Amino acid sequence: MKNIFQYIQGDKAIWAVVALLALFSFLPVYSASSNLAYLYGDGSTLKFLLKHLAHLLLGFAILYGVHKIPYHYFRGLSIIALPVIIVLLLITITEGTTIDGANASRWIRVPFVGVTFQTSTLAAVVLMTYVARYLSRIKDKEITFKETLVPLWLPVFVILALILPANFSTTAIIFAMVIVLVFVGGYPLKYLGIILGAGLLCLTLFVLTAKAFPGVFPNRVDTWISRIESFADNEDTEADYQIEKAKIAIASGGVTGLGPGKSIQKNFLPQSSSDFIYAIIVEEFGLVGAFFLLFMYLLLLFRLVVVAHKSTSMFGKLLVIGVGLPIVFQALINMAVAVELFPVTGQTLPLISSGGTSIWMTCLAIGMILSVSAKREVVIQEEEEQNPLDILSEAL
Repeated sequence: MKNIFQYIQGDKAIWAVVALLALFSFLPVYSASSNLAYLYGDGSTLKFLLKHLAHLLLGFAILYGVHKIPYHYFRGLSIIALPVIIVLLLITITEGTTIDGANASRWIRVPFVGVTFQTSTLAAVVLMTYVARYLSRIKDKEITFKETLVPLWLPVFVILALILPANFSTTAIIFAMVIVLVFVGGYPLKYLGIILGAGLLCLTLFVLTAKAFPGVFPNRVDTWISRIESFADNEDTEADYQIEKAKIAIASGGVTGLGPGKSIQKNFLPQSSSDFIYAIIVEEFGLVGAFFLLFMYLLLLFRLVVVAHKSTSMFGKLLVIGVGLPIVFQALINMAVAVELFPVTGQTLPLISSGGTSIWMTCLAIGMILSVSAKREVVIQEEEEQNPLDILSEAL
């Protein structure tokens, strides 16, 4: 065991949280995939479990590889990756693949591999890294809105505009996280008001355009409106059906749950292994399992704050907040949807829900966070063992 720990660096608590969440995910995914096995397979859930295992193994390989990279390299990589992401999003809009009957083209199929990839999740990580880089560069300068309009806000709105037609919830989360990040980075509040107004105006224009020309973005705006109306008025819609089944699952769980694999509502919830997996967890593991997951994500949030606070550079602090906070925020949204505190969004539960792209990008973000914490520990160790000139030369 000691030999294993010498190969991993960074915050050990974050490592523990990620490992526990990944190990725990096998139970609900294996249980909830039974309806998928019935609908799309031969009735065997083993292949879905093996698929989830493969996704996690690749995710942890990404996490391990990324956490070994000095985090200051992500500055330059974000600039290189930004135009690549824009191209991928354009390809997704024009040639995206629909998965399991979903009426939105959010995925692209990787040639010669046969694997589908949701580009918006990678775009979120790259964009947050880019914003963190830019804010760290102007931290000691007097900020004017005109100077930040093109280098900061133009890439943000371009990427959000490319994601919005197929995925409103992801667009809203990314925009909210960017606002939080620039606020933490010291961006003037008076300019943030302008950005919020511009964002609301762009959304309004998009909705009006989509309603005026329904053939351009078929079903998307109507779907958003129906979900919001269903949440507000309790109308009988597909989203309302899912929520009702999720609430039945949660009510059936009680304190200790029905037991692993004994969920009943997994046979009725269409997205029981992804979007509504939290309801299945509560049904099978009760309030104990529900609070365990909530505690894990809150512990992750606490360690993110600790790592950001102890980081020796502004870029490190902002990077941890930028790529880490969306993970916790997405988890809380997924839980809130299951208990009807939030409209149906289609957001997965990070590291728990099945789905390769979500797992891989979460591991990518956590690897970047661990790189920040590992860099701090390495610097402390070097300061104890080397003279100041050696430390300065390596820093440069």
